[in-house]
Amino acid sequence: MRNPENVLISLTKHSNQKDYKYERLYRLLYNEELYLTAYQNIYSNDGSMTKGTDNQTVDGMSIERIRKIIVSLKDESYQPKPARREYIKKKTGNKKRPLGISSADDKLVQEVVRMILESIYEGSFSAKSHGFRPNKSCHTALIQIRKTFTGAKWFVEGD
Repeated sequence: MRNPENVLISLTKHSNQKDYKYERLYRLLYNEELYLTAYQNIYSNDGSMTKGTDNQTVDGMSIERIRKIIVSLKDESYQPKPARREYIKKKTGNKKRPLGISSADDKLVQEVVRMILESIYEGSFSAKSHGFRPNKSCHTALIQIRKTFTGAKWFVEGD
């Protein structure tokens, strides 16, 4: 089993090469250690203890459960469960926003896929892109604007 850190570093090295073709990425989903790293990433999140549609939490994860996920991915029988829809209050006002709560197994697989895709695509993003990226946020965008903004003729606001 390859060390997950080495796997992700290897993917990242090739992310700047536009002509590079990644091959057999699906087999990365068979690496148990990648799931353990993903588990470390999601375990500390507050939402990890929320029961999914399968009535399980991330807290009940085990090597055996990870192996079952990998076996189902190998034999192509893995089926993600539908997310449970909950409505939570917004911080301001009385409005509520929808929130999808995935099953614990799906959260783990999603995190593994996120780690792989981030390693592949992060190097090709613009330095001016700040949304949903590691070490980037609306605060880093504001800092960049403060340093480089010289004026504008129009603004577009989006949500």
